[in-house]
Amino acid sequence: MEPRERLLTVLRGGIPDRVPVAPDFSNMIPARLTGKPFWDLYLYRDPPIWEAYIACAKHFGIDSLMDGYFHFRWPSDPSDGRPWEQLIVYRDGKRIVTQASFVEDGRRIWDDKVTVYYDDNPPTGGVPPGKIGLPPVPARYEPVEGVKPIDRGLEGLRKVKRMMGSQGLVGVFIINSCICGSEEAVYRYADHPEELEKLKERRIATVERRFADLMAMPQEDRPDFLCVGGSGTLVFQTPRFFREHALPAVRRAIELASAASIPTHMHSCGPERELVRIMAEETSLTVIDPLEIPPMGDCNLAELKRLYGRKLVLKGNLHTTDVMLRGRPEDVTAAARKAIGDAAEGGRFILSTGDQCGRDTPFENLKAMIEAAETYGRY
Repeated sequence: MEPRERLLTVLRGGIPDRVPVAPDFSNMIPARLTGKPFWDLYLYRDPPIWEAYIACAKHFGIDSLMDGYFHFRWPSDPSDGRPWEQLIVYRDGKRIVTQASFVEDGRRIWDDKVTVYYDDNPPTGGVPPGKIGLPPVPARYEPVEGVKPIDRGLEGLRKVKRMMGSQGLVGVFIINSCICGSEEAVYRYADHPEELEKLKERRIATVERRFADLMAMPQEDRPDFLCVGGSGTLVFQTPRFFREHALPAVRRAIELASAASIPTHMHSCGPERELVRIMAEETSLTVIDPLEIPPMGDCNLAELKRLYGRKLVLKGNLHTTDVMLRGRPEDVTAAARKAIGDAAEGGRFILSTGDQCGRDTPFENLKAMIEAAETYGRY
């Protein structure tokens, strides 16, 4: 089987020729593989990160489940109408800092946060300028020149799917499982709980509006699956908070997708065991990852397979630091064999890593993981 066919078979509950293998390259491995400063990809889009991801997937020959790296702009999503532009307010040999701004009534208005782009790491957004020694209103700035134009609409999605081809599947976000993902949000919602009910209603309306956009697309142009996850869903949100305030929109997205036979994917690093239970028992979610083990997470792959493996496709969960980053190829092989033994029986399993691989993960370890699936993952 080719990767696309193998993944579709697994997501439909069938038995493929072997266990699919999809290490979470995320951002850093694709960016590193280009040999360019990371700001080339994230700021200048040369190439955009999704293009680097697809090139990386083809380089290693994985079964690519590309979950949301192409930031699709839904046709009906509203705009605030302000002509925001990114301006460079600081640069040196290691960092480029940008701040968004627009002109209104002849006066330049500045965002109260900046984005820091690095030469060797993904960017950090939402940074207060004072935190890195910059004034809230810059005294000097310059335009960002040389940014490659990209189409984030339907034509862009068509391009992404063409580039991916038979190497795998392309997903886009329809809703996020995190509505409370920062310390500031915790305090805001504690002080203003009345906002949560309105937010819940808006999120459900967003899902329904976006799904109408999806159904209006030609079928061959639609994404292969829909993303409904969010990093650290149960980090700033308790299970009760998630179920009461974030889950309703996620559940609605899954309901609509299931009725249209479109798979749904949830990524949530950090503690996830209770999230797996909720999604298996209360929704028809298709696939969930990365099922991290302690101390970063709280998942036991064999236990989750026994409890929920007939309902969910489990995707995980080799340790990204102890095994993938610091281990030897033989350590990776042993961990991959154990994961296959724990979860491959009966299908509904994709061998992956427990969250994204670090930038300096040895390529030999990635290759060892892929070879383990090819050697020990046969059905």
